[in-house]
Amino acid sequence: MTSERRYFLDVRRSATGLVWEHRLTEAQEMAALAMAQADGVPEIVARVLAGRGVRKGEALAFLDPTIRDLLPDPEKLADMERAGERIADAVQRGERVAIFGDYDVDGACSSALLKRFLAHFGIQSEIYIPDRIFEGYGPNPDAMRELASRASLIITVDCGTNSATSIAAAREAGADVLVLDHHQVGGALPEDTPVVNPNRDDDLSGQGHLCAAGVVFLALVQVSRVLRRRDATPAPPDLLTFLDLVALATVCDVVPLVGVNRAFVVKGLIAIRQMRNAGLAALIRASRISEPVNAFHLGFLLGPRINAGGRIGDAALGSRLLATDDPIEAREIAETLDRLNQERQAMEQAMVDAARAEADAEMAGGDGPAIVVTASDSWHPGIVGLIAARLKEHTRRPAFAVHFNPNGIGVGSGRSISGFDLGGLVRAAVAEGLLVKGGGHAMAAGITVERTRLGDLRAFFELQAAERVARIRHEESLQIDGALSADGVTQELYDTLERAGPYGSGHAAPIFVLPRHRLVSAREVGNGHVRAELASLTGKRVQSMAFRAAQSDLGAFLFANQGKSVHVAGTLSANHWNGNRTIQLRMIDAAADVQRF
Repeated sequence: MTSERRYFLDVRRSATGLVWEHRLTEAQEMAALAMAQADGVPEIVARVLAGRGVRKGEALAFLDPTIRDLLPDPEKLADMERAGERIADAVQRGERVAIFGDYDVDGACSSALLKRFLAHFGIQSEIYIPDRIFEGYGPNPDAMRELASRASLIITVDCGTNSATSIAAAREAGADVLVLDHHQVGGALPEDTPVVNPNRDDDLSGQGHLCAAGVVFLALVQVSRVLRRRDATPAPPDLLTFLDLVALATVCDVVPLVGVNRAFVVKGLIAIRQMRNAGLAALIRASRISEPVNAFHLGFLLGPRINAGGRIGDAALGSRLLATDDPIEAREIAETLDRLNQERQAMEQAMVDAARAEADAEMAGGDGPAIVVTASDSWHPGIVGLIAARLKEHTRRPAFAVHFNPNGIGVGSGRSISGFDLGGLVRAAVAEGLLVKGGGHAMAAGITVERTRLGDLRAFFELQAAERVARIRHEESLQIDGALSADGVTQELYDTLERAGPYGSGHAAPIFVLPRHRLVSAREVGNGHVRAELASLTGKRVQSMAFRAAQSDLGAFLFANQGKSVHVAGTLSANHWNGNRTIQLRMIDAAADVQRF
C-alpha cells in the first residue's frame, strides 16, 4: 500500500512522473551491514548485493561466479541425452550438418557457436538464417526441405519449438532434426524430434532463464561428455573459449543475469577481451571501443550492429562474422554492419518520431489506451521492434508497432513493461482469432494481423489489459540504492561498484541520487541526448548524460531548471577519452528540490 512506501527524499512525482523509493528495506539495510562485516566486502557493495537478494555468506561466491560451480547438469534438460547422442553420432560419422538459426544476436551467436564446435572435428556445416521480411521467424517448409537435400542432420537454434509442420517437411525429405531453443511453447511439439528447451512444460531443470546460446553451450557440454565416454578422437575443444559468444548472446537477449548466466557473462567478458574471435575483434574495432569491453558495450554497441544485418541488410551477416577465422573477411563484414547500423539509426529516428506523434495523439485529453498500438504502411518491417521499444519508454506502457504491406497484412512487434506478460496476451489474441499468428515471451512479442482486424485487436487488448496495466503503472517507482555527492563520484567508488557487476536484466545497476545539486547547465548534444553539469554545495562538479531525453519530460525539466537546485538520479559510468578516464552520471530521472537554496 502507498502508506507503507519508503519515499526517497519524499519525491512522489519526479520529472518522468515516478515515485522515488528506497530499494532496500530496513531489514535489507541491516543485512548489508552484517554482510560487510561477515564477508569483508565494502559496505556500498554489500548494500548493492543485499538490495538484489544476496544473503550473508553468499557475497564472495556471488562476486566471483565460476562455471564449475554454477553450470547445471545438461542431462536435467528434457531430451538432452537424445540430442547429445545424435550430435555425437554426426561428429563420428562425419555427417553434413545444417544449422537453422534466428536472425537476432542470440541466433547468430548460437549458430556460430555450434559451427565452431563442429569445425573442430572437421565437420562441414552450413548456417541458414531466414530473411526477416520474406520468410519471417523460424523454420519454414521450403527452407527445411532445401537443407534436407544437402544435410543429413538439421539443428535449429533459437527457434524450432513451435515449427512442427516445417520440421515434419524436413523429416519427410530424409533429414533428422533436433531443436535447441528457449522460447515459450505455443502448441504441440514436433513429433519424433528431440526438443531441448528449458521452457517446455515438462522440463524440470529450472533453467528457463537461459538464452538460446546458453542452451547450445549446455548441449555442447553434453556432446563432449558423450564423445569422451566413447573415447572419440580428436578430443573435444575447450568449451570455455566459446564463452565470448555465450556472453554476447546472454546480454543482448536480455535474459536475467542470475545463476550460470552471470558466470557466462563474467567469464565471457574475459574471453572477449582476449580478442581471439576474429569477427568479434573486428566488430569491436568498427564500433570504436577504446576501453576494456564491458556488458554495456555488448548490449548497446556490438549487439545493435549485429542486429542491423537482420533488420535492414543480409540476415546472415552476423553469424558469418562470428563464425569466421579470416581477419580480412571479418573486417569487411564488421564495416558493413557498422554502415548498416548507421542507416538503421537514421531510419529509426524518423519512424519513432511518427510513432510518438500517433501515440501522443491517442493520449491527448486523457490517460490513453493501456496498450499502445501504432501502425503504418511506410515503416520498415525490420525496425518495428525498435519503434515498439521506444514507444514503451515514452509512454511507460506496453506498445506495438505494425508495418502493413500492400495486401493489408501487418507484421508487428511489441515490447512490455515489467510485470505484464505480453506473450500471454498475444497467445490469447491468437486463440480469439484476432491474429493470423503471434507469439513471444513476457517482455516481447511478435504478431501478424489483418488490417481489418486492427480495431478489434485494440479493443481486445484494452479489455484484457486495462486493469493490470493501470495497477502496474500506479505502483511503478524508481528504486534508489543510496545518495551521493558530486564529491563522492570517484573512480575508486566506480571500481568498487563494478565488483558487484556485471549489471543487466535481473541484476539492475545501482541507482544513486545526487540530492540538492545545482544544475549548472543543460544542453542538447548528439542525436537527442542532454548533457548536464551538476555542482555540489562545495562547488565540486560532475558531468551527466541523459540519453534520448531532449524531447522527453526529463529533458524539458532539465532545460527549465538550469541554475536551480535539483535532485538527480542515475547510474555511474566511466567515460574514456584521449587516454583519460572520468566518471560521470548516466541520468535516469530528476526532481525539484522543494528546499532550494
